Amino acid sequence: MTTLVNRAKMTTATTGTGTITLGSASLGYQTFAAAGVLDGETVRYVIEEVNNWEIGVGTYTSSGTTLTRTPSESSSGGSAITLTGSAVVYVVAAAQDIFPANDMFYENNQSVTKNYTIASTKNAMSAGPVTVNAGVTVTISSGARWVVL
Repeated sequence: MTTLVNRAKMTTATTGTGTITLGSASLGYQTFAAAGVLDGETVRYVIEEVNNWEIGVGTYTSSGTTLTRTPSESSSGGSAITLTGSAVVYVVAAAQDIFPANDMFYENNQSVTKNYTIASTKNAMSAGPVTVNAGVTVTISSGARWVVL
């Protein structure tokens, strides 16, 4: 799971497609460290440079202030974009960070059926709040949107 933080956006003078050396915080933002990203934590990032962009997952290293790059989407067909030294990089949240695939009951606009055995009493919401007791198997189908709290 990726680390989520608020308002972390930094410049980078890095060139090429490798690990990024982070510069200073962009105006009005904070550094990754000031936002709470710890050494060795994984973040989902966006890099933007002119019309090029990249979304991926990277590991933050506090010594040297670097971020590895593992792109998942980009303006370069999913590959790392080639940086020319004037990019910004920031921490973002993607849908899979908020609702991991194993916890989604409505996927890709398709109806799905999933069975879950509840380990402890939980509150769930669909059309309204419902309490489900421990040991009960719940079947969710027909594209219902449920959130388990």
